[in-house]
Amino acid sequence: MKKIVVLGSGAWGTALALLLLENGNDVTMWSFFQSECDTLRTTHENPMLQGVPIPEGLGLTADMSCAGEADVVVLATPSFAYRSTTAQLKSIIRPGTVIVSVGKGFEQKTSLRLSEVIESELGPDCPIVVLCGPTHAEEVGRRVPTAIVAASRSRDAAELVQDLFMNQRFRVYTSSDVVGCEVGAALKNVMALCAGVIDGMGYGDNTRAMMMTRGLTEMARLGTAMGGYQSTFAGLTGVGDLIVTCTSTHSRNHTAGVLIGQGMTPQEALDAMGGKVVEGYYAAATGVELAKKWNVELPITQAAYAVLYEGERVEDMFHSLMTRKKTHEVEDAWVS
Repeated sequence: MKKIVVLGSGAWGTALALLLLENGNDVTMWSFFQSECDTLRTTHENPMLQGVPIPEGLGLTADMSCAGEADVVVLATPSFAYRSTTAQLKSIIRPGTVIVSVGKGFEQKTSLRLSEVIESELGPDCPIVVLCGPTHAEEVGRRVPTAIVAASRSRDAAELVQDLFMNQRFRVYTSSDVVGCEVGAALKNVMALCAGVIDGMGYGDNTRAMMMTRGLTEMARLGTAMGGYQSTFAGLTGVGDLIVTCTSTHSRNHTAGVLIGQGMTPQEALDAMGGKVVEGYYAAATGVELAKKWNVELPITQAAYAVLYEGERVEDMFHSLMTRKKTHEVEDAWVS
């Protein structure tokens, strides 16, 4: 049994806290708001994870000092709160505490991957494990089977996290490809938003499959340019996460995309999400910046950016993608 603190009380943080508790660990979930802790303690349910009971055994607190005694800290805040949360955490935790990053995005101002944000604040003394894959909180909370990847530069840390999270319904694989896993996890949110736009515009299965496949190409193109492994994008954190996020009604990114495809402005769609974070909106801007930095072509991401930030019409951007200069499907076609 390990002492684990989950920082973040949204749907994903709650689902993972309950999983870790079920696996026999001592688990405390931290919220930024004391009022939220009080509500969860009284109702025994997170409104973001309806129908999933919160047992008495789960600790609830708004005092982050509890992380000072933790063996493992799970960082489950939205990407925009990673730096402020880790900045607060660094004066609390002990050296050697394993940090598990379960967010999916980039830091908007710096274009850093989330593990890089953590390391920039906490330094090299705390091993970092990235946990990502095809995992909607709503289904994990209801104990629907799935699999996920624990990626780290430290094999020991990755295997520790594998042991802590894994059970008969939640299978965990390990990987050393932190870069590939994080780029795939972040950029697939852009593709899910685009898939939603396609559905909102009334196009069909063929169109969605085309976008997802070419979107996977962009994920792998950027990820490998940044140092990730090509094989990672054929796995759970690449095509696996892409499929579930582009096709599910649980996906915030897909839902926001549908609203845009039906005629809402990006801001109207974000407002309609009722405060739920649409990570693909922010990842589109970072994807464009990283494409410039690494000199790679990301036409779908660029088109998404034009709609989200430059006021372009979705119909015009879709037409521009379909009428791009003809090319090969794979970049090394007929190269000996």
